Amino acid sequence: MALSPYVQAMQELFRANTRSREFPAHGAKVHSVAWSCCGRRLASGSFDKTASVFLLEKDRLVKENNYRGHGDSVDQLCWHPSNPDLFVTASGDKTIRIWDVRTTKCIATVNTKGENINICWSPDGQTIAVGNKDDVVTFIDAKTHRSKAEEQFKFEVNEISWNNDNNMFFLTNGNGCINILSYPELKPIQSINAHPSNCICIKFDPMGKYFATGSADALVSLWDVDELVCVRCFSRLDWPVRTLSFSHDGKMLASASEDHFIDIAEVETGEKLWEVQCESPTFTVAWHPKRPLLAFACDDKDGKYDSSREAGTVKLFGASLLLGVGECLISVGRGKEMAPLLASLAVLQPLAQLCVLLSGQKTLLAPRHRPRVGWGDE
Repeated sequence: MALSPYVQAMQELFRANTRSREFPAHGAKVHSVAWSCCGRRLASGSFDKTASVFLLEKDRLVKENNYRGHGDSVDQLCWHPSNPDLFVTASGDKTIRIWDVRTTKCIATVNTKGENINICWSPDGQTIAVGNKDDVVTFIDAKTHRSKAEEQFKFEVNEISWNNDNNMFFLTNGNGCINILSYPELKPIQSINAHPSNCICIKFDPMGKYFATGSADALVSLWDVDELVCVRCFSRLDWPVRTLSFSHDGKMLASASEDHFIDIAEVETGEKLWEVQCESPTFTVAWHPKRPLLAFACDDKDGKYDSSREAGTVKLFGASLLLGVGECLISVGRGKEMAPLLASLAVLQPLAQLCVLLSGQKTLLAPRHRPRVGWGDE
């Protein structure tokens, strides 16, 4: 079976950028990473009770600030869906904190009833949902910082998420089910038996076509958003799937577990596109919101001085420099057909050229002469 042009192009891109870069972030393991909506900043949350924010500059992450205030582990964080300056952290200290990178300060602390383990921000930016270890999900008004609603569930709640349309709320649970509630009414709509064992994580693709779930059965399931049916499964991992992320164009899905690699699949075919090699289990993955650049964090140890000391690093894999869309010269017989794909790749390689093999033809991306810019500098 011939590989799709997209898979061929991305494999060439990753082949030219095989090395993962790592950056010191925390004094203990990193639980969560997330990009701001513009892609200029990456935030990380750690067992060391802090959050860190990095600026993406060319091919590296530069630490901007460290955010202290939580009294326990920061288990998950997320950014405002449209404001690139605000992010929120969920902690085991029974609080969530909203931070503003412009002032580097906590602008709100909201007390909750339990130890918080997951959090998400609604697509319209108006509500924050936080889940705790007692399977209570609290919905907090993002402006007043007050609780709008609270739901106690009779099953183990794992990850939570709104759909892209903001009118349904999804939960994965310990029985292998996906529970769907109407929003804002929070009335049960459907319970889907998705996996035979614990359903751990859930992510929606940016295009609104699919969502994916990861389970303790080591499977990733891909679901049609409108029909709520499973369209395919990805089965290359051997351990429970801990974390998922769709690429900015919705065409790639990264999944990770205790396996010492991150699986990158083409969404539409399920084909293996790439493996990112790791030396330890992976806790969290997050694709950049505009480019084929993956942030992730593993359970690495600092072997230089103490083999038991957690390294607390954040890593990047993928293309790290770019040309603006349309700032490449495309010369190919199928130019009109392939132009959108090539424009989406528009990646500046070390020699300023990328040859992509498409249906037996070589396509040269020849950049115009201008200074290189980082992903977040558009």
